[in-house]
Amino acid sequence: MSTVITSVDEGSPAEKAGIRTGETLLRLNGHEIIDVLDYRFYCYDPVLTVELSGADGKTRTLRVKKYEGQDLGLNFDTYLMDEPRPCSNHCVFCFVDQMPPGMRDTLYFKDDDARLSFLMGNYITLTNLTEREAQRIIDLRISPINVSVQATEPQLRRTLLGNKDAAKSIDYMRAFGKAGIEMNGQIVVCPGWNDGEHLRRTIEDLMDIGFRSCSVVPVGLTKYRKGLAKLPPVDQKTACEIIDTVDEYGAICKEKYGTRMFFCADELYLKAGRPLPDEDYYEEFGQLENGVGMLRSTMNEFLDALEDVEDGDAASFTIATGVAAAPFIERLVDAARERFPALQGEVVAIRNDFFGHSITVSGLVTGQDIIAQLSARESLGERIIIPANMLRHGEGVFLDDVTVPQLSETLHRPVMISETDGYSLADTIFSKGDDTL
Repeated sequence: MSTVITSVDEGSPAEKAGIRTGETLLRLNGHEIIDVLDYRFYCYDPVLTVELSGADGKTRTLRVKKYEGQDLGLNFDTYLMDEPRPCSNHCVFCFVDQMPPGMRDTLYFKDDDARLSFLMGNYITLTNLTEREAQRIIDLRISPINVSVQATEPQLRRTLLGNKDAAKSIDYMRAFGKAGIEMNGQIVVCPGWNDGEHLRRTIEDLMDIGFRSCSVVPVGLTKYRKGLAKLPPVDQKTACEIIDTVDEYGAICKEKYGTRMFFCADELYLKAGRPLPDEDYYEEFGQLENGVGMLRSTMNEFLDALEDVEDGDAASFTIATGVAAAPFIERLVDAARERFPALQGEVVAIRNDFFGHSITVSGLVTGQDIIAQLSARESLGERIIIPANMLRHGEGVFLDDVTVPQLSETLHRPVMISETDGYSLADTIFSKGDDTL
């Protein structure tokens, strides 16, 4: 725990009240402040009694007035005001355990922190929650909580998560549901482990608990998966079975609760060779971050944006994307070319030589694979377009630490980054090149 104040924002309520750097925040309106959740929750009121401790150990109390919901303006050593909680599981499907050696340290950290689930949308297993922390979630009405479920049969959950105490978190889910805490779930389907009847039981249990939504996604397997439990990939037959099961229960939920509740990731439809559902299927696209409805949403946005394009005079381009998304992006480029026949562009599916060819999503494509495969082509467009999900957020760096400027320099082309939505893709394709890197 670190509630020592490292800085005070200029002009903030805290500065106006005389709170100083180096003091320790003890309580807000009588409530002990342990970490960022306590701070955010108890800081909301317009009138605060702030208890502080100085470096000399002496305490003092201040009364602060501010707008309701306005932040005090205090900063601490870490965002969480505490250390992040690492995962205590040893999941048979863990992607971090399938990473190659020699990458940056942050890629090997397994986060399983309930606070980040609420604040950042991370998915967690709840296995490292204490009774106090679980009760705090209920007391503070913290919602939504995003939960990695995988299975609800107790022994199977223990086996999948590699944690003898993993079944305890099912009790937490039930307690949260009873208390009205909103939960979104994720089920990573591992063929032969938690599919079939096990998937049915998990879905039925989550219906009973009262989850708001749940995504069903296929397990990802890299070529570095060694010394771990044997897992087959999700093939076409299995993908079709998963979709049929989820659709069966989705129809039941739609009639009973007014929502499908359970949704398959786009990747399952691509593996199954089935068309994407219509827009209505995805309701409010609440599981976009898990790849549910991303392609349908992108298509609708792209076609909508295309109607507003007046000038099709754009420099030629090469779009580099993952193998799974490439045929879909090609259809969008074809739609643009139908409207503007002079448009010159191509879509290149980048094989994932780095992680293995079974990894087909764009978000795991590395800079070195793009360089190797585009360099080998006889010709390229005048500019390279890549999706933003290939890069570390806000830093322009691929998973293998190749930077966007390095990519541009090596390929002798400007690189343009498209956000993962259809409007941005259309803007990027028809851009005059002002925002290249």
